[in-house]
Order: sequence, then structure tokens, then C-alpha cells
Amino acid sequence: MSGVAHMPYKAILLLLLSGGQLLAGDTTRVPVTPGASPEAASLLRYICSISGTRTLAGQHCVPLVGSTRLEGVQKQTKHYPAVFGQDFGFSEPGTWDGINYRQRIVDEAILRNSEGFIITIMWHAVRPVDEEPVDFQQSIQGKLSEDEWHDLVTPGTSLNDRWKTEVDVIAFFLKQLRNANVPVLWRPYHEMNGEWFWWGKKEGDNGYKKLYRMLYDRLVRYHRLNNLLWVFDANELRENVDPYATYYPGDDVVDILATDVYRNGFAQRDYDELLALAGGKPIALGEVGTVPTPEILRQQPRWTWFMVWGEPGGGFQGFQSFRAIYDCDQTVTLEKLPWVTVPNPKVHYPIFR
Repeated sequence: MSGVAHMPYKAILLLLLSGGQLLAGDTTRVPVTPGASPEAASLLRYICSISGTRTLAGQHCVPLVGSTRLEGVQKQTKHYPAVFGQDFGFSEPGTWDGINYRQRIVDEAILRNSEGFIITIMWHAVRPVDEEPVDFQQSIQGKLSEDEWHDLVTPGTSLNDRWKTEVDVIAFFLKQLRNANVPVLWRPYHEMNGEWFWWGKKEGDNGYKKLYRMLYDRLVRYHRLNNLLWVFDANELRENVDPYATYYPGDDVVDILATDVYRNGFAQRDYDELLALAGGKPIALGEVGTVPTPEILRQQPRWTWFMVWGEPGGGFQGFQSFRAIYDCDQTVTLEKLPWVTVPNPKVHYPIFR
């Protein structure tokens, strides 16, 4: 791409180990995935290195609109976010979260990674009793009976086999990213400490923890996906939302801990409890409805990234606060990433159509 130089992720590790810029946090951590790709290992080391001093700006996009929101961020702030987020979707082809866009999402992620963006992907997984495509309220926010949940987490049952088939579909797309050497911040089964998704509020060793570990085993041990950094992404604490620790699946299957913030305005309790549970692992704001202010980042410096869920500068957040956080010295935007140089500040990043 004209005007942009991108340092490969393998070079990040060399930069960090040689005393390069932005060294602040622990850079000795390795991914929980055995034999993790060099790109995934380097990305984790970089994220650890900025913990406490820098916070990556991120923007979620949606299947229907591709990456057009990245351009929207740039128009409002004169900066591109450092983190590009997407969702593998669940709904009818051609709709907001259409499953027909998955290949386009993969192609876009490969392109954006080549431009220097950090990639994060999630998946609003359908209930394993349903067939894709589905309606959000009926399936994603549906329920499983106790018997259905038991069958889901029991190897050899028909429901467990159906679940494996669903996961295998997503693995097909994640493998393309692995083969293209693209590391992915992977946020499976998010906001599990609330009750609004079918995987939510499932306590105990045979609850959410087992489902998460099943997914880890299927993707890492069966499909040999070594390019994923595993993000345990809960919801901010409030009434009828359980503590983070209730559903934490274990240090051996989590690289980064995150929380989603929409209502409580970045309460100190959320930060403190997640930081305590992390035990030195990096923490992040997986989704935010309103961008944090520069003051919040100064008070809570260990957030390694935030990702805006809605339209940039609109909806939940105001234009003034949106621009302020992008201009904040602590915020890392695309051109501030150590592997990206932009000689021309007006360089245009092509948008996938």
C-alpha cells in the first residue's frame, strides 16, 4: 500500500528484546497455546509491554459494512484505530450480521494485518440446537435446558457432535488467518457473567468453564490453531451480573482478561477486580459503549486496549470525547504502532467493498 511501511510481527519481538520503544510492562509472557505462532507470541509481548503506559484504540466493525467504520474514525479524529474488530455473524445472508460475509471478513483481516492493524474477532455463536442462520433473540439470547446443557458438555452425545460441527465451520476461517500468519485476539463466548446469552450464568465446573475449555481443545488441539490469543471477556459488574472469578476457566487457557463496559462508566471496582484476577496477565476493555476519557486512562492505566462497539463518534459516545481520547498521549493509534510508519499523514487506506 502506497505510503505505508509495515514491520512484520516477527520483528516486534526483536524490537522489544533489543530495548526498543514502548517497553514498560512484562515482555516475558508466552501464549497459552503450545507452539504458538511467532506472530501471536510477538503480539502478546507487545501488548504486555504497553501495559501500564499505553492503551490501544480499537473500533468494532460489523459483517455488513466491512471496514467502513475505520474510515469514519479517521475522518473524525485524523487517526486510524490500532485495533480492527469483527464478528463472524449468525444471521440471514445480506443482513447486518450475515453469515455470508465470513470469507470477506477473513480477506479483510488479512489485508488490514498487512497494513499494520491488530485484529480481534469474536463470534455470536448460535445455540447448538439451532441451524444457522438464526434470529438474535431466539437463538443467541435463547436458553438451553439443564438436560440440553448436560448433553452439550458431554462427549459422544448428538448435541456435543452438533456443537463440534458449528465450531469446525469457524475453524475453517480461522485456519486461513493462521496460514496467512495473522495473529488474532480471539474473544469467545463473551459476557458470560450476565444472563442474556445462552452460554451465560452457567456456574460450576460443568458450566461455562467447561464450554470454554471445550472450545480451546477443539481449536487448539484438534484444529492446530496456533495464531489465537485467548481473551476471557466478561461484562462489567452490576446487579444480576456475577463476579469475574465465577466463570474464569483458568490461567492455562487465557492470555488476556477483558470486560465490556456500557453502563457503569468505567467503575474502579471493575478495573480492580479484573486486575486482581489477571494476576499479571494483561487486561483490556473488550467492548465499550462510550470511549474512556484521558482521565480514566490515567486512573486505570493497565487497560491495554479499548474497542468501541457502535458507530465512531455517534450513538453511545459524543464527537468531542471521541476526538479527545484519540488525541490523548496515552492512546496508541495505527501510526503509533512500532511496526507501522506513515510518511504521508494524509495516506488513504483503501476500504474493502
